[in-house]
Amino acid sequence: MTADTGPRTRVVAGRYALRSVIGRGGMGTVWLATDRVLDRQVALKEVTFSVHLSDEERRILRERTLREARAAARLEHPCVTTVYDVVEEAGKPWLVMEHVAARSLQDILENDGPLPVAAVTRIGLDVLAALDAAHQAGIVHRDVKPANVLVERDGHARLTDFGIATTTGDSSLTTEGTLIGSPSYMAPERAHGDEPRPPVDLWSLGVTLYTAVEGRLPFDRGDAMATLLAVVAEHPAPMLRAGPLEPVLRGLLTKDPAQRTTAEQARQQLLAVASGAVPEPPRPPSAPPPPPPPPGGVRGHSMERIDAEDLRRLASASRALLGSVARDARDVLAERRRERKTHDPRARAGRSPRNPAPPPRRRRFKRRWVVVPVLMTVLVVTLLLIGAAVGLAYVLGVF
Repeated sequence: MTADTGPRTRVVAGRYALRSVIGRGGMGTVWLATDRVLDRQVALKEVTFSVHLSDEERRILRERTLREARAAARLEHPCVTTVYDVVEEAGKPWLVMEHVAARSLQDILENDGPLPVAAVTRIGLDVLAALDAAHQAGIVHRDVKPANVLVERDGHARLTDFGIATTTGDSSLTTEGTLIGSPSYMAPERAHGDEPRPPVDLWSLGVTLYTAVEGRLPFDRGDAMATLLAVVAEHPAPMLRAGPLEPVLRGLLTKDPAQRTTAEQARQQLLAVASGAVPEPPRPPSAPPPPPPPPGGVRGHSMERIDAEDLRRLASASRALLGSVARDARDVLAERRRERKTHDPRARAGRSPRNPAPPPRRRRFKRRWVVVPVLMTVLVVTLLLIGAAVGLAYVLGVF
């Protein structure tokens, strides 16, 4: 039972005394609490599912949260905030987690602006190590984003909030195909309704690192469906600050999960950047460095509920867009091939009897070749006639 004798003395499960709110999100509220049994500080997440959900969807997510939080409690890694326990009270799950004295990456970006390449590289290596440990344990986080990355004072990072994670083989969908998550950080295959597997976390890591170094989201369009369409069918916004991180980010943001950079490949690339083995490309002398994005400009981390009908419309729109792009690309390539065949002397010299050279161009008749000489002749004849008439007039005494 929960003893509620005042806002400062509320106790959950007869053990965890709530002290203050240290975070809020689409899936609940995080409290700083004291474990009265072990006399230590913990982070207590009250899972409330504040996004609009039906009663059936809330029931399914509540059961899944309890099951997967217990699975996440098996994770022990220095870059993962440990889940100590999960309890249920008043119909809501409560996750008891390790309390880390750190700021979320989301808070840093909103208040201090983007981070330098070296800092983002260190964060990437730590989060990647946390994901690798989770994936080896058969756990997919599903919600990697700056709000769930804690950055300590020494620059090292921890991945937190495994409460809505899923074990490999489980579905990321609630009843009747509804999708829950942060659209700006969702992988394209999640938008297609595919089963969540480790590559979805690598995509979200790529979006998180892109946002950290660039100070803006790569696909955000302000609306959940427009953002998902950009995730599925568009390229990320051009990178201005990533420097040597750009190849890493492009590999992680590959649409096809089968072609996406793997965790080991990303780790090797990040280590190369950290060691300076990948130099930052020089900027043109005439191009000044871009101004820093204003603090508070990074959004898009809120949870959204996307209905099955919206997902069907998204699939239809993305197919139409991709089809249009493919047709345009095909037409451009065909035109370029025709131009190369027309102007390449090697192509003309190498033609075989089966592929004879095209007939020579017919020379166009140019009117000026005839008209100009005729006009000149008429003018000369006219002048001669005028001169003859004047001479005859003098002879006859007309003048």
